[in-house]
Amino acid sequence: MTRPGFAFSTRFKVRYAEIDGQRVVFNSRYLEYADVAITDYWEWTGIGEVLGTVWHDTEFHVRRATVDYLSPLVLGDTIEASVKIESLGNSSLVKRIELTNQRGELCTVIDMVSVHVHLPTGRPTPIEGEVRQFIVALIAAQPDRVA
Repeated sequence: MTRPGFAFSTRFKVRYAEIDGQRVVFNSRYLEYADVAITDYWEWTGIGEVLGTVWHDTEFHVRRATVDYLSPLVLGDTIEASVKIESLGNSSLVKRIELTNQRGELCTVIDMVSVHVHLPTGRPTPIEGEVRQFIVALIAAQPDRVA
């Protein structure tokens, strides 16, 4: 079930290769989980089908990611990863990813800042046109925040 304040979630299981000797997920894997969830999120939005090459030629790089480890995920857990766009700046956007286990316990909160870049130079560039309009509409369609 999608968490309050989120319109999207995806599920996957903790695999053996992702754990340490105590059957706890390695710290680095949480960002991999976020990457999987964000990829699924963009696919769910339909942005690639709607915008076509405009979207496929758009490039975002992670600028900063913060991971708040609240409770460990362990071997056998089914992870539900909820994703939403928290905010949209001139050349960046902030995504929030919340990871829960099969009992619905919030285990990890990840805030990720991604910057729209011009690939040949690697420099930030404004998010404009159809891409901005699509993202603005996504944010507007998200469920209200829970106090």
